[in-house]
Amino acid sequence: MLYKYLLLPLLASYGAAVTISVAKSGGNATSGLQYGAMEEEINHCGEGGLYAELIRNRAFQGSPKFPSSLEAWSGVGDSLLSLKNLTDPLSTALPTSVNVKGSGTAGLSNAGFWGIDVRRQKYTGSFYVKGSYKGSFTASLLSSSGKILATTKITSKTVANRWVQHRFVLTPKEKSADTKNTFSLTFDGSKASSGSLDFNLISLFPPTWNDRPNGMRKDLMQAMADMGPTFLRFPGGNNLEGDSIDGRWKWNETIGPLTDRPGRATTWQYGETLGLGLVEYMEWCDDLNMEPILGVYAGLALNGDVVPEDELDFYVQDALNEIEFLTGSVDTEFGALRAKVGHPKPWKIRYVEVGNEDMLSNGLDTYKAYRFAAFNDAITAKYPDIQVLASTIDLEIPGTAGGDYHLYDNADNFVKKFNMFDNFSPKHPILLGEIAATSPLNGVDIDWSDIHFSQYPWWIGTVAEAVFLIGAERNADKVIGSTYAPFMMNLDKYQWSPTMLAFNADPDQTARSTSWHAWTLYNHNIMTNTLPATSSDSFGPLYYVTGVNSKTKSHIFKGAVYNSTSDVPVSLTFEGVGRGTKADLTILTAPGPYAMNEVGGSNIVNTQTTTIKAGKKGEFSFKLPNLSVAVLTTN
Repeated sequence: MLYKYLLLPLLASYGAAVTISVAKSGGNATSGLQYGAMEEEINHCGEGGLYAELIRNRAFQGSPKFPSSLEAWSGVGDSLLSLKNLTDPLSTALPTSVNVKGSGTAGLSNAGFWGIDVRRQKYTGSFYVKGSYKGSFTASLLSSSGKILATTKITSKTVANRWVQHRFVLTPKEKSADTKNTFSLTFDGSKASSGSLDFNLISLFPPTWNDRPNGMRKDLMQAMADMGPTFLRFPGGNNLEGDSIDGRWKWNETIGPLTDRPGRATTWQYGETLGLGLVEYMEWCDDLNMEPILGVYAGLALNGDVVPEDELDFYVQDALNEIEFLTGSVDTEFGALRAKVGHPKPWKIRYVEVGNEDMLSNGLDTYKAYRFAAFNDAITAKYPDIQVLASTIDLEIPGTAGGDYHLYDNADNFVKKFNMFDNFSPKHPILLGEIAATSPLNGVDIDWSDIHFSQYPWWIGTVAEAVFLIGAERNADKVIGSTYAPFMMNLDKYQWSPTMLAFNADPDQTARSTSWHAWTLYNHNIMTNTLPATSSDSFGPLYYVTGVNSKTKSHIFKGAVYNSTSDVPVSLTFEGVGRGTKADLTILTAPGPYAMNEVGGSNIVNTQTTTIKAGKKGEFSFKLPNLSVAVLTTN
């Protein structure tokens, strides 16, 4: 609540009555402004995010930036844990394992991602072990007081000089009082022939969305499903680029068995396992019926290194290989690889974005000079039906390629950009790949060195975003869609804020932000055609867009009131809509401009839906309060 005693921004104006008349035709024929999600969210909260894995540091993966460690692990009793790089590791991708040595009950314990949620449901787990052991293993979930919440014995199948996977199931009989729980794996050290055993890839999953193995956390997927996003831009922004050219996100290292995924150092100060890989992204799109927008590496790293022009062909071909992996028939080299990892049926890719924010990190000159053209030409030549997008609009976009515009700014500046797209050309469609109101006050800039400048979106920022989205939807023949970014934040470990969804280890405490509510309302009322409207007043403090949905035959009004001094009376007519026609009017409000939805707290967004009738001249009359977001749809 950092700003609750500060005055409102300076764009305040009087809430005079507004008469809006909407024409029957003549607007933009569109497929509707789409509201999506962006994978960057995962990489701001670590793998204790949408990916449902409960064991932190499960495979002891490391890099020069983040060396292998025993983070989150501790020995059971007097057990001694030590990391080993064996001559015969579990795999070349996972060279480091943990050796557990102890007499009597030996083993290791994991704290999870700042806790483990335990409730009455089935948990599936597995681990790899190397060494001769004639006995059984015990896998358990334990409370902070040591109470056994669930336990099971696993008969050893070990072979002295071979890695053997063991699987198990844990089924607690009751929900734990909190998430301060741990997972332990123990064995009888006296029965291990060498006095110790080597372990790797120790994994535990709760039930996942659609029961997918290696799947997603159900509460977060449900929040996304309820929002109804229509596209997913992945594999994130900075996550795609990496801190160095070699540190980029390599799609071919994210597919296949988990034993073949080496992990990598992200740009967000931790390593990731790559358990959430290219195939999982596409399954994510399948599960939520989202359009995939694939980002391909374009030769720029965040440290400013750029691939020279004479070395770029390798990276262009790698992007073509990735697209073939996703879309090619099983008769192609990489389509066959996709089938080998369990997906013989090709996916469809209609959008490919070349790079991420290439106007930054001193990348714009080379992006304009040769990098974008090389990718655009190659992709368009082989896949003419794919819409290629530049990662910026700060260049002269060639052909029919589109661009990507990102906006992080204070609330007032979002409103000032309401008409930004009015003069854009539909020849070069724009994706709003990352937007968020990150500061509530005019003249208050973001302190980018403060990664915790706010935990949650404020209501005034949400209303400002709604104004900007209305401006984009008025130009939906030019704007493909928009996504809030970042999308998710683990409150126990985060490096960016605010985000659409905030959470911790307890699924019951997940917070759907104020912005989630506004974006969801707009997304569930998509226009297929915008309609021109005339008004008795210019835009502000009421901002609006009008249109129809050809599928539902509904006429639609979307509005937002930003900093009016009073309620705004509205008289709205649609040509062809007569007296007595019913319409549903939904209005979102909040207790104050700096109100926010917090993890573990109640929802502060007030959603009020009423049914109103058109008057004698077909007019819908209603009032919209200050700092409100609204949608009217005819029945």
